[in-house]
Amino acid sequence: MLTSADLAAFITRHGIAAEIVKLPTHTPTVEAAAWALGVSTSQIVKSLVFLVDGRPILVIANGTARVDVKKIAAHFGVGRKRARLAAADTVLAVTVYLAGAVPPFGHKQPLPALLDPGVLAQSEVYAGGGDIDALLHITPDELRRVTGAQLVSVAG
Repeated sequence: MLTSADLAAFITRHGIAAEIVKLPTHTPTVEAAAWALGVSTSQIVKSLVFLVDGRPILVIANGTARVDVKKIAAHFGVGRKRARLAAADTVLAVTVYLAGAVPPFGHKQPLPALLDPGVLAQSEVYAGGGDIDALLHITPDELRRVTGAQLVSVAG
């Protein structure tokens, strides 16, 4: 399993303008993470793995936004039943990070990614940092550059 140390090494190796922020406590919710950092909940972003026709896709959205599976399915031109949120064991197998701590990059294999435009409304964001007590601090523009994410409205 990969950790925040692996993510930090990935950031250094690839010259990414980002940092890992270690927290003194676990932050299991968007609200808890925002409170611990003293930032708005819209600055916390989630990296979710969906399966579309069995293929893993990373979806990055503001933590408080509800991701609409129908919009993901429509983007890929498949029926709603052919797109679903991946189970925790699948997330671990695909990214090699625990669900809830998944960063938007640095996975075992690069994943095609969709980025909701709401993320770009922030000047800086915090995403999963590889451990349950770590977050990734990055600008939305750098996040988009590093992930190569397509800008797609996925919030419902």
